[in-house]
Order: sequence, then C-alpha cells, then structure tokens
Amino acid sequence: MIKVKDLHVYYGVIEAVKGVSFEVPEGKIISLIGSNGAGKTSTLNALLNRVKRKGEVIFSGFHTDKHKTHTLVQHGIALVPEGRRVFINLTVEENLRMGAFNNDENYEHLKEAMFELFPRIKEKRHQMGGTLSGGEQQMLAISRALMSEPKVLMLDEPSLGLAPKVIGEVFATIERLKKEGITILLVEQNAFAALKISDYAYVMENGHIVMEDVAASLVGNDEVRKKYLGG
Repeated sequence: MIKVKDLHVYYGVIEAVKGVSFEVPEGKIISLIGSNGAGKTSTLNALLNRVKRKGEVIFSGFHTDKHKTHTLVQHGIALVPEGRRVFINLTVEENLRMGAFNNDENYEHLKEAMFELFPRIKEKRHQMGGTLSGGEQQMLAISRALMSEPKVLMLDEPSLGLAPKVIGEVFATIERLKKEGITILLVEQNAFAALKISDYAYVMENGHIVMEDVAASLVGNDEVRKKYLGG
C-alpha cells in the first residue's frame, strides 16, 4: 500500500532521515521503533509532505511528491500526531467534526462509530478537549483521524504519557482497527508493546534503518532486547 524508497528529510542543512526504504503492506501493522531522535516522526511527516524531503513515496500506486497534505488525507492517509494535539477549546464532537472536514455527509454515522469504539468519549462528547484526561485525549485524537475514513492510519507515539492500563486499551484498539481492514503504520518508543501487535518492524537509529524483521523475531533478537526492550 505504501512503498518508500531512499527517503531523505531535511531541516535546513540538517538531514534527519538518511535514505530509508520500507514498505507498509495492506492490512498489516508495521512499526518503526528506535530511540528518541532516530528520525521516526520525521519519516511520518514526510509521508504526508509536511517536511522538506527527497525520495520516492508511492501510495496505492501513485507518487505523492506533488500532493499537498490535505490531498493525501483525502486519498486515505491519516496521522495521529505525537502529543495528541486535540483542539482543547473545542468540544469532543467539534473535534470529530474537524476530522470529517472532507467527509461531512457521513459525519453522523462516523461519529456514532467512534462513540462505539470509545464509549468514554461519548460520555464526554459535550466537554472541551482540554478537560479530558491524557488517555481520553488519545482516544479522541485517534477518533478524529478515523473520521476521514483512512486506508492507512499512522500513529506517532500513541502510548506517550499514558498509564499502563490505558496503553493496553489503546493497543487493543489498534489491533481491532487492523481486523476492520485499516492498515497501520506505528511509531513507538515502547518497543515491546509495538512489536507485540505488529506484523513487521523496522529499527531506526540516527536517521537510518539498521534492522528489520518479522516483529516476533525482533522480540527475540538479543541486540534489540538490550537496546530497546530493557534487556
């Protein structure tokens, strides 16, 4: 579904991503793992043309380099950004409507689907986004992205700052979305949690992909265990 070839990302003269290549097959959960500053977030932003980049990104057979971010969202790529970034001065329902900016005719149906997926945000639907807990904001951020009915959902550090119980709920939801046919590209510092639900994973260091394998095999890899899984 997504093929990335020799991707470079630049911030001025600084090269944050240095020629990475990877694939995200349809219907799979693919993870990018690695320490902070490895280039994972920059890679996600490059797939939506939110940063200066070079290289080839092919999504569902077409080249994305000349498309603006909102056009790529309309074609079926959605991003849940690091830190959630919900609209704190809008209600839960208003946040969801913002996510359906290109899909307004299906808003009511999609909203009810999100309330079924996350009953907790249904209870808070009239509250401002800024009054929600971290876990509830993450549920809202995922729901807002799903309102565009994406083919590929990219999640950037969805477990960041959440309690262990809530992390379990979020990752269970990611697995459910896969079963419903959504392809997932997951960036996550919690490598064990990511690998546990992923089909395949890439390890990034200093802007490079230094290792890749079936996720279950990486869990058993000694080097990965020492660096990213706490030994």
